Amino acid sequence: MTSIYDADGKNIPCTVIQAGPCVVTQVKSEDSDGYAAVQLAFDDKKEKNTPAAMKGHFAKAKTTPKRKVIELKGFVKDWKPGDVITVDYFNNDIWLDVSGITKGKGFQGVVKRHNFSGVNDATHGQHNRNRAPGSLGASSYPSRVFKGMRMAGQTGGKKVKILNLRVMKIIPENNLLILKGSVPGSNGSYLIIEK
Repeated sequence: MTSIYDADGKNIPCTVIQAGPCVVTQVKSEDSDGYAAVQLAFDDKKEKNTPAAMKGHFAKAKTTPKRKVIELKGFVKDWKPGDVITVDYFNNDIWLDVSGITKGKGFQGVVKRHNFSGVNDATHGQHNRNRAPGSLGASSYPSRVFKGMRMAGQTGGKKVKILNLRVMKIIPENNLLILKGSVPGSNGSYLIIEK
């Protein structure tokens, strides 16, 4: 992340994203595959670390091996294998949606995971209860804890989509897209940007 100044002199927090070049590696159609989709590949990879089947797949599209391959349905346009999509694709857009995998935080307690406050009153006989969840359920009926009870557990590492991020600037020579606000994931993680 970084920050830029707008016309009024306000400092705006922004995220810099390298949006391309993405190569079209396959175009799927209703006739041959049963559904219509476009397969895109991004981020060069060493050929020695690429399986033989994928080497052939990339060679068919006349491109070098790539690290990330995804399929997008409803990506309307007449694409052909080998076409390159750069950041210029987003030139006329002001608002974009960004989806990615959030940072994984491991196994966390209820205070960090669900914003519980714990037992706030540290006096009156309370001992080591400041970050505890408290009671979980009823007694003899229903004699169980209901599904969905907010408890400690695995946090983060989920797919999240952030809607309507404003495009602040496009730098076409480096394929950089500068969006207002933050996006899911850590530095260097992969994102899907949608119009």
